[in-house]
Amino acid sequence: MAGVGFSVPQLGPHVDREVLRTFAERAEVRGFTSLWVQDHLFYPVETAASYAGQAGRTVPEQYRTLLSATESLSALAAWTRTITIGTSILVAGYHRPVDIAKRLATIDVLSGGRLVAGFGIGWSPEEHDQMDVDFRARGRRADELIEAIRACWGEDPVEFHGEFFDIPRALVSPKPVQRPRPKLLSGMFSEAGRRRTAKLFDIWNPTSPLDVVVPQLKEINAWRAEGEEPVELYWRIFMEPPGGATEARPLLGVDGIASQVAKAEEAGVAEVILDANFWGEIASPQAWIELPDRVADALGM
Repeated sequence: MAGVGFSVPQLGPHVDREVLRTFAERAEVRGFTSLWVQDHLFYPVETAASYAGQAGRTVPEQYRTLLSATESLSALAAWTRTITIGTSILVAGYHRPVDIAKRLATIDVLSGGRLVAGFGIGWSPEEHDQMDVDFRARGRRADELIEAIRACWGEDPVEFHGEFFDIPRALVSPKPVQRPRPKLLSGMFSEAGRRRTAKLFDIWNPTSPLDVVVPQLKEINAWRAEGEEPVELYWRIFMEPPGGATEARPLLGVDGIASQVAKAEEAGVAEVILDANFWGEIASPQAWIELPDRVADALGM
């Protein structure tokens, strides 16, 4: 049976400490299996980029305010006890390996080994400029970042030398509770990203319709190195898609969730991630706090 989790309240001016805490606690009590945070830096007033790399799409207004990812994840580690917590996703270009490996390992320690570490390559040139990262090289840099993080989580002394990162022989601590390491999740969708997923990751986290992603997952696993476990599918469902509903991506709300979860189970999805951050109906603290109960009731949990 597929697990069902949530992208947590993170976007919008109505999200605060009590909203995030109460939502997370209620989701765990009602039996949801995971909680996820995402990663962005700022909302540029003038941008050359299209949202998520899709021509003509503007950046959704919800991104004007956004709680930081790893800090929010640390709070979730403290406020919950058993539910999986993860990043879906961190933008690889905004991070360096020793720092992010240490921060994520600390969260794994503080949560008792409940972390999934997700990464993508991002779509915002302005945010990459802020981190002095060449937007055109973000794919190659992401490959190396993941390899260096895996080295940092391995046995000491750690040493890594690459095109973008150089780590001298050093002791890097803490190590994650999960050994040999936490699972790595990929939020990459292009062919290059899917090949990257096959090489470096354990989980793939797409948002496209199931009839698209299921064949692509088979392709990813065909590219997998011999002896590696198959990549798992964690499918994200937007209760209302960013930028508004379309024929291809309809408004689901609560009523449409049960059928989508059933389809996911039939397709062999390991985890369904529900995202309400862009749903116009969820625009107040109380609406967020009530959401886990509403969805649990709709799913018969």
